[in-house]
Amino acid sequence: MPKGGKKGGHKGRMRTYTSPEEIDAQMKAEKERKKQEQDQDDNDAGAAHTDTVEDKLPASGSDDSDDEASERKRTGVEGLIQIENPNRVAQKSKKVTQIELDEPKQLSRREREEIEKQKAKERYMKMHLAGKTDQAKADLARLAIIRKQREEAAKKKEEEKKAKEAAAAAARGMNSLSLK
Repeated sequence: MPKGGKKGGHKGRMRTYTSPEEIDAQMKAEKERKKQEQDQDDNDAGAAHTDTVEDKLPASGSDDSDDEASERKRTGVEGLIQIENPNRVAQKSKKVTQIELDEPKQLSRREREEIEKQKAKERYMKMHLAGKTDQAKADLARLAIIRKQREEAAKKKEEEKKAKEAAAAAARGMNSLSLK
């Protein structure tokens, strides 16, 4: 039997985390509870006892906000050392007036190179279609040679056809003379 008893202990379970809204709700509920206790103490003990309670709970007597809670008095070494994570970038909200939509977006090196590559390709194709590139000149020369060969082949075929017809007519003429 494995150490620890039965299979599937608590360590495989999914962990649950408290959301910030729940934490805020708990903090508000605790503040209200302390405020109610303070009100009850005010009614029971009087003003002298209230001063000591306020010394213990300095922020419980007024409407608390998250700003005041974060600015509470630091005790011990906390008050001497100011800690800030240099790697953490604080999210700064921009106002609508600060956002400039007209400013052109800075392209990355890869994007710039890709755009330059496309433009160069378009320029080359334009020159190629106009017949100004070496490859286009070679293609046109090759096409001219092929056209000449085809024309010569067509002329040769035409001459052979005429020669056959002439030979066939001559043979008919001989046949007709010999039959008579």
